[in-house]
Amino acid sequence: MADGSIGTPAQLRDPNYTPPLAKAVPLGIQHVLAMFVSNVTPAIIVAGAAGFGFGSNSPDFPELLYLIQMSMLFAGAATLLQTLTIGPVGAALPIVQGTSFAFLPIMIPLVAGKGVDALAALFGGVLIGGLFHAALGLVIGRIRFALPPLVTGLVVTMIGLALVKVGIQYAAGGVPAIGTPEYGSLLNWSAALVVVIVTLGLKFFARGMLSISAVLLGLIVGYLYAMMMGMVTAEAIGNSWSRASAFALPVPFKYGIEFSAAAILGFCLMGLVSAVETVGDVSGIARGGAGREATDREIAGATYADGFGSALAGVFGGLPNTSFSQNVGLIAMTGVMSRHVVTIGALFLILCGLVPKVGAIIRTIPIEVLGGGVIVMFGMVVAAGISMLSDVDWNRRNMVIFAISLSIGLGLQLEPGAVQHLPDTLRILMTSGLLPAALIAIVLNLVLPQELASESTEEVSGGLSGQGRGSLPGE
Repeated sequence: MADGSIGTPAQLRDPNYTPPLAKAVPLGIQHVLAMFVSNVTPAIIVAGAAGFGFGSNSPDFPELLYLIQMSMLFAGAATLLQTLTIGPVGAALPIVQGTSFAFLPIMIPLVAGKGVDALAALFGGVLIGGLFHAALGLVIGRIRFALPPLVTGLVVTMIGLALVKVGIQYAAGGVPAIGTPEYGSLLNWSAALVVVIVTLGLKFFARGMLSISAVLLGLIVGYLYAMMMGMVTAEAIGNSWSRASAFALPVPFKYGIEFSAAAILGFCLMGLVSAVETVGDVSGIARGGAGREATDREIAGATYADGFGSALAGVFGGLPNTSFSQNVGLIAMTGVMSRHVVTIGALFLILCGLVPKVGAIIRTIPIEVLGGGVIVMFGMVVAAGISMLSDVDWNRRNMVIFAISLSIGLGLQLEPGAVQHLPDTLRILMTSGLLPAALIAIVLNLVLPQELASESTEEVSGGLSGQGRGSLPGE
């Protein structure tokens, strides 16, 4: 924690200050622990959606390890762009980058059931989307008006709603087990529930590192429970460990490169949302850590690093990166604003990314155990979106925008067959649910007259309109 043994109050609020190494190294590792599970989970989900075999004897096993490896390596590389900077790229602030959940509703339909063959188009989209994201750094300050909390809150909520199904499927036994007798068994659910219960217990009844690393520790306890119940064996762990090399460098264009209109458009549009999220995180770090507003240079630099970090990851087979909000809260809690502390964490991530055996151990986690962690994480995404929506003034105009956007977006997600006659590119984008909801909300917010805001909400709310922001009827 921040005290005199780490530095003076003025030093702790200075991004350029480096605490003594005995304090800086644990603080840097703490940042990694806070985001580690969230960072590698998207790679596992994408691999599962593509139909990779998860067993250590599967022919897809090396590809799964590689995706996990790249998630760690390029999260670290993108974080270094933020903390150390290259010219205008990077905010020179303690921003932790990691693989983004936001892009999953786009990535899952792109790779669904297509195996390794789908990865060329996926990474082509990551590359072009990353470059587009970086270009937004030139104008991000001028386009924020088009993305108020009504839009961003809706998008974040939709991201969570699109993913909660994945958490339930994993907890029940994983997609390959659907329709089998063991799917949804008490054994499967017990492993997931152990993770959920331990995570909640640590989060609310522990302090310091135990609370910060609650999801990671919950997965470790769930893993031990799975071993006790025979869900993971020493032989499986040994096979995974022996099949993974001790050191490996990333391979450029390992899966080739293909430029698909659906992938490029999807990643570019989500890059816009991710850029706005990064602006919020930069502002949160500046306020929580230094007690000031973020500068235009910091916001632009963070956006450049976001985009170029994702583009670089796409070249080597990594998924898109964004700033991690949980680490913003960690800075506010510790009071340590040093970017060099986060640099230490980034170097640790890069080291893990160069050692495939780390990914091999992660892969031995049973899908049911991972499902418990995913349920918590995706539920928190929904909660974060609802929290953002609490800042909305729920007048008639905003209720109509939200209602139409959510109805169409969520409806298409739940019933993809409704647009089966559309061309493949458009169908993939529409059935994500996320992009149509975001586009409708943005357009309606720009074109509907503000005069509607002063009109009564009774006709659209059935008499259930609240009395103010965030209030419930009758309060």
